[in-house]
Amino acid sequence: MALIYCVEDDEGIRELISCALKSGGYDVKTFAKAKPCYEELKNTVPSLFLLDIMLPDEDGYQILTKLKKQPSTQDIPVIMLTAKSGEIDKVSGLELGADDYITKPFGVMELLSRIKAVLRRVGKTAAENDVITIDNVSVDSARRICTVAGQEVTLTYKEFELLMYLMRHRSIAVSRDKLMETVWGYEFAGETRTVDMHIKTLRQKLESAGCTDLIKTVRGIGYKI
Repeated sequence: MALIYCVEDDEGIRELISCALKSGGYDVKTFAKAKPCYEELKNTVPSLFLLDIMLPDEDGYQILTKLKKQPSTQDIPVIMLTAKSGEIDKVSGLELGADDYITKPFGVMELLSRIKAVLRRVGKTAAENDVITIDNVSVDSARRICTVAGQEVTLTYKEFELLMYLMRHRSIAVSRDKLMETVWGYEFAGETRTVDMHIKTLRQKLESAGCTDLIKTVRGIGYKI
């Protein structure tokens, strides 16, 4: 289920969007301004952003610019929401990297249709180019191949899934519990040594291939790239 972040300062519109997205089968988190959205991004990265332009702390263009500069969010699609209907306003957002533009007032069905279209388009592109490279390490999720400096490294299924997840969420500290839930497919309470042992063997294989210090330990939380 896709998670959508909506930054909108009008409480009524936030509630409308929240209800519409939930009825459309999406998870949603709403924010009245930029700062709490940035804080939440430290924990979870969404599948799509809905950004209002006129906001009390930073406007939507400023938020969009920051998102596109961060490795962890630069590829996440963004739809701009605004009362401005001038062509120059739409062009400004699109040139900064927005994927679509919805002018207020808008209908719920239009909103859901635009979101579905953007997610489908982005998902298709990602499937065609699902190779992630950080430094000299590359992972190809379609062929399930990991290479270091062009040389293939043999990983177990779980090691590959761990590496892929951490690389997809570059620069974000991911908790051990989140890794258990995502990679092993269930919520895990208590002992997290399973994650630590898999990280240990994954690091050893990467280091043997010439890649050191890719996976960092974040004390009290978990790991990050």
